[in-house]
Amino acid sequence: MPQFYLPGPWDSEKPTALTPEVAHHLRVRRIELGETFPIFDGKGQVAKAKLLSLSGKSGSAQLSEIRTDIHRETPYAITLAQGLAGGDKMDWIVEKAIETGAQAITPLQCERSILKLTRSNDQDRAQKRLAHWKGIIQAACEQCDRTVLATLEPIQTFDEYLKESKPALKILLSPDATQSLYSVLLENEPQDVILMIGPEGGHSPEEEARAQAAGYQIVSLGERVLRTETAGVVAISVVHSVWNPEMQKRLK
Repeated sequence: MPQFYLPGPWDSEKPTALTPEVAHHLRVRRIELGETFPIFDGKGQVAKAKLLSLSGKSGSAQLSEIRTDIHRETPYAITLAQGLAGGDKMDWIVEKAIETGAQAITPLQCERSILKLTRSNDQDRAQKRLAHWKGIIQAACEQCDRTVLATLEPIQTFDEYLKESKPALKILLSPDATQSLYSVLLENEPQDVILMIGPEGGHSPEEEARAQAAGYQIVSLGERVLRTETAGVVAISVVHSVWNPEMQKRLK
């Protein structure tokens, strides 16, 4: 059974109210009174919940075995700084970034972005998109058993994001780069890392130059040109394969 997101605070001494969303999922899955189901609070806490009541959009459960479980999170944080992509591509990117282990996602308005969401007359639309992507993050965590919800940062322009000072290894992926992501990771100890991915058509040469001036290393994922919705997933997976050998050992 998949886990369900139930934000805290939790109390094992008295019944806990269910959110309308959890109540709906329990009805769909035909969970009966007295049955237990796993929950997480999005901050690393997990518990077992015993269904006490369920009616309409409400219900209650008795919680037990509350504990911290963050074994699926890595000691280094991966931020995916993703150029806004058109259609449903951003939905897919957000979902797969969570499944592969990104801890933060920053949507960026780039020069070649087909989707435009940072202009003043698009603020309502931008907020609706962010709320939609937050829902995807929650659903993806429920599906892949992550217990910490990733951070979704506000939509920013490319240049606004470059001005932010974050202590991390800064990487911009470009098919024209001569240095590989693999080699850069081998040269550095595991640490927080920003993976910057361009929209359809990639970053412009001017954007790459400004990023390099801001401390980003321009690197490649290999001989083939990947779609924007593929590049981030591949890059995140490469980071884990190089920097997380203990996880690889557990999988053998």
